[in-house]
Amino acid sequence: MKKLLLIEDDLSLINGLSYAIKKEGYGLDVARTGLEADRLFEREKYDMVILDVSLPDGNGFDICRKIRKSSNVPVIFLTAADEETDIIMGLDIGGDDYITKPFKLAVFLSKINAVLRRSNNFNSSDTELCSNGITVKLLKGEVYKSGEKIYLTAGEYKLLCMFMENPDIVLTSEQILGRLWDCDENFIDNSSLTVYIRRLRKKIENDPSSPKIIQTIRRMGYKWNTLRGEL
Repeated sequence: MKKLLLIEDDLSLINGLSYAIKKEGYGLDVARTGLEADRLFEREKYDMVILDVSLPDGNGFDICRKIRKSSNVPVIFLTAADEETDIIMGLDIGGDDYITKPFKLAVFLSKINAVLRRSNNFNSSDTELCSNGITVKLLKGEVYKSGEKIYLTAGEYKLLCMFMENPDIVLTSEQILGRLWDCDENFIDNSSLTVYIRRLRKKIENDPSSPKIIQTIRRMGYKWNTLRGEL
């Protein structure tokens, strides 16, 4: 059974979401403060974290940053903070999705299922991908840059694998979106993809402001450039 951690302080919302999530067949723990969330995350292993931004003792952005220092567990923000800057920040610091309140329960559950499915799709192989000093151990879901482990979100991980499986081939935005968000493609747009590309570049490029590995091909899409003798 997949186990989720819900970090939310609104008791009425907790009750409704707990019922719906458990009805989907998932296990669930609930934390109403950042401190409680820290304790649970250190003690238990979770398959997903659902995270509010506004908490009594802090904010969800800080919790997400802390999680990303040690884990690539999928994180979905569920919050009333609906400003574009908040959404971009949430995705930039490692969120796999960002849902604003009010929301439709069916869409919320569909996104949980889709993010978990994306995360699971790359945990069933026993091979490795190696290119440009980047190594992906597919069986373990681990990524290394020049031998040092780096942490990616589920979306970043799948995006990286897609690029590495198609080296030196231009992939259109539509191709990428169609594979990464196959079930809920209508919920994702090119702006979100741009955020994912920027986040991934920050983690794998030596100079993200002048990327050499993930190249933007104007009016076409993106390409994983295989560097030869140069990193």
